[in-house]
Amino acid sequence: MLSFRPMSDVPLGNPTPQFGTVEYLGSPGNDHCQFCHQPIAQSYFRVNDAMTCPGCADRVRGEMAKDTHAAFVRGILFGVGAAIAGLALYATFAIVTGIVIGYASLAVGWMVGTAIMKGSKGVGGRHYQIAAVLLTYAAVSMAAIPIWIHYAGEERAKNVQQPHAQSDTGQAGGENQPSAPESSRPRIGLGAWLARVTVLGLASPFLEIWQGGPSISWLIGIFILFVGMKFAWRITAGRPVEVFGPFESAAPLAR
Repeated sequence: MLSFRPMSDVPLGNPTPQFGTVEYLGSPGNDHCQFCHQPIAQSYFRVNDAMTCPGCADRVRGEMAKDTHAAFVRGILFGVGAAIAGLALYATFAIVTGIVIGYASLAVGWMVGTAIMKGSKGVGGRHYQIAAVLLTYAAVSMAAIPIWIHYAGEERAKNVQQPHAQSDTGQAGGENQPSAPESSRPRIGLGAWLARVTVLGLASPFLEIWQGGPSISWLIGIFILFVGMKFAWRITAGRPVEVFGPFESAAPLAR
């Protein structure tokens, strides 16, 4: 009987089995390990659906990634680094192109999901997926802060000459009025400022609704953000690797 098996069934390191080739099942003397490609003599194992010799089965058991606290923390750290890089990418893209519609969300989701899997050494699961989605959303939404700061700086640069012109006019007419000292203006602490900025950043994808209702561009941006988060969710799902056996190989047929 012929059986074709896709390569994605056993995503392990080198040497990789050639799942694109034909595997002959039930043919005595023709069974072979799909990792080292050596003939299987007596007993064999299965790694997911791939026939494996005992030696390669032991090697796979030793290399199987385990879901430990250290793996999760390492994955989160890698994910946070990718989220920060994604935030910078998103903000730079929006500032340089002037397009704030969310296309970079796709790249951010891929970056975060891939980084988490890299940090966890291939371990995935529901808690990794939740972390990836949250980090993707945080990176995309918080990118609004540097974008706002950039455009606010441009606005101040445009208006900086107007006060000077008014001041010069007042001096010429003897109508210059002293302004209130800046020290009298209320100031907020650094912690309160960071908290306010964080809340505004996280809420930025939905501020347009509060300000005037949804628009077509907002709906497109939200949809792209959702797709980016879905990328991160799928990447961090993980693929479990299971070893079954041992099984006895069929005895050679008498000639």
